[in-house]
Amino acid sequence: MVIGFGDLHKGITIELDGAPYKVEDYYQQKMQQRAPTYHIKLRNLLTGQLLDRSFSGYGMKFDRADVENRNSQFLYEEEGLYHFMDSSSFDQYELDEAVVGDAVNYLTDQQEGEVVFWGERPIAVELPTTVNLAVTETPPGYKGDTASGSGKPATVETGLAVNVPMFINIGDKIKVDTRTGGYVERV
Repeated sequence: MVIGFGDLHKGITIELDGAPYKVEDYYQQKMQQRAPTYHIKLRNLLTGQLLDRSFSGYGMKFDRADVENRNSQFLYEEEGLYHFMDSSSFDQYELDEAVVGDAVNYLTDQQEGEVVFWGERPIAVELPTTVNLAVTETPPGYKGDTASGSGKPATVETGLAVNVPMFINIGDKIKVDTRTGGYVERV
């Protein structure tokens, strides 16, 4: 399917140079008596590389990338391979750490998410905006340590280090933002 610049929006996937790209940001620049210039910030779904591309001229057309997001559940990790199960067909597939990427910091058993396929090849894992994780290690908070803006380091069950408020203790469940890796709230 072919789309024009007017059909672009953040999150849409297009195919350039034989690879799928996700549109992160875009804008049009029009100068007097010249053809418009289109600036698009793209993320390569195969490598994760961020790319800035400029196109000029009237009637720019892009090919939609044939990507499919499949609801999946993380099962387990074994020797660097991450096993997922399709939630609708119950098919299981293995992804290596390069495909899983930063999502490895948020994966717990039975974690729901989406595996992105390009054709029949899995190329990425997308998780919900926030996930609930248990705190496994953090120094104790002391009475009087309640100054605003202060925090302490904590390690969650996946090994991710997060800065949390002083009242968080070992065993507490916290909500973590998967885009920034930051603490959101106690659950």
